[in-house]
Amino acid sequence: MEPAKRLFALDSNVLMHDPTALFRFQEHDIFIPMMVLEELDANKKGNSEVARNARQASRFLDDLILKHGAHNISKGLPLDLNPSKDSDIVYGKLFIQTQAFDSELPDYLPSHLPDNTILNTVVALSKTLPETTLTLVSKDINMRIKASVLGIHSEEYFNDKVLEDADLLYTGLHELDDTFWENHSSKMDSWVEEGHTFYKITGPDVKDWTVNSFIYNNNNHKKDSYRVHAIDEDSAIIETTQDYTKPNNAVWGINARNQGQNFALNLLMNPDIDFVSLMGIAGTGKTLLTLAAGLQQTIEKEIYSEIIMTRVTVPVAEDIGFLPGTEEEKMTPWMGALMDNLEVLTKTDGESGSWGRAATNDVISKHIKIRSVNFMRGRTFLNRFIIIDEAQNLTPKQLKTLITRAGPNTKVVCLGNISQIDTPYLTETTSGLTFVVDRFKNWEHSGHITLMRGERSRLADYSSEVL
Repeated sequence: MEPAKRLFALDSNVLMHDPTALFRFQEHDIFIPMMVLEELDANKKGNSEVARNARQASRFLDDLILKHGAHNISKGLPLDLNPSKDSDIVYGKLFIQTQAFDSELPDYLPSHLPDNTILNTVVALSKTLPETTLTLVSKDINMRIKASVLGIHSEEYFNDKVLEDADLLYTGLHELDDTFWENHSSKMDSWVEEGHTFYKITGPDVKDWTVNSFIYNNNNHKKDSYRVHAIDEDSAIIETTQDYTKPNNAVWGINARNQGQNFALNLLMNPDIDFVSLMGIAGTGKTLLTLAAGLQQTIEKEIYSEIIMTRVTVPVAEDIGFLPGTEEEKMTPWMGALMDNLEVLTKTDGESGSWGRAATNDVISKHIKIRSVNFMRGRTFLNRFIIIDEAQNLTPKQLKTLITRAGPNTKVVCLGNISQIDTPYLTETTSGLTFVVDRFKNWEHSGHITLMRGERSRLADYSSEVL
């Protein structure tokens, strides 16, 4: 074994989180302890994301061995499974443990535990290769702590991060001061098309804008807002937004209570926008606005045939165990937010009485279907309004699986709050919600808004700030 000066030993959880991690270390070499292969084998059964990733990691390893030959394992297998046409790229090598090591761990660490077996292999390897900088890569914080205690350099797996800092995440908003409007108002061309007023702005400022983002002026005397319709190099076409704060523009009886909600409804009610992501703290109205827009476009406008609501089933506290019933009945306890918001949306006037409420509930129930994320693979949804709730708990791969289920005339809305992630190994910068917000921000048929102002109650707003 003759690795380069930098060698990365991968923990099992790295490959079970991202199988492509094998190919994300550029020119550096990778070492796989035998216990990692044992853990991949132990976790390969089932339909969970971990099981699928374990199987895919094993397939990658098998493909590399088939391509370069098992007799070259000790020399290192080049990590060029799909080599680039760029001949200047230098690929690292893959090394797999081929020999046993004596115990190098102190007596207080039980050697039979998988994590400790991996640690022992890495410690012994570091002594065998004193000239090589060896790094243990793990997503398990306790594993990294133990490695540090044993004198082994360790790092978290960073290549799955969409951004270095969640504060840099795209918000979909651009606030412009009075100076901007004073400099551009006299130069803007304007016209009316199909009841919408458009303006063309030219200047260096538009290079930082994205299609379907919103620009606004919060001047006390003039609160104008516009949606970016199109961008062409140093010019942009903007259009005035629909004002959903007015009672005559109510969506299923709901009006926007603040500017952020108004922008969200402009995205949700626009049939040309196929993908919408709404992010914000609890009480900002993400679910209520989305359901109202879905009901309006499904039942009244008949743009979509039905609403599909789904979310990942990650409990906040201890799991309560098996839930009886059909798929929809099993999902009902997870859909508390749906039921709470439907109570608001199905309120009828006093003259309708109980019969009116029952009729409204019956109509709505026929147009809303609750589905589990676990059974989405392989399906295609035509003419549907799909709502993915609590999307911050999904991995990028899971969200890709869900969004690619969309057929013709289907709209997908992702809702979530990246400060409330309940899934192990996911953070604000590695969440699937962060991933889709960043990847869709430049597509002309998508839009995103980060809602800042809560409308639930003063208690909820205060607790979001101080707790």
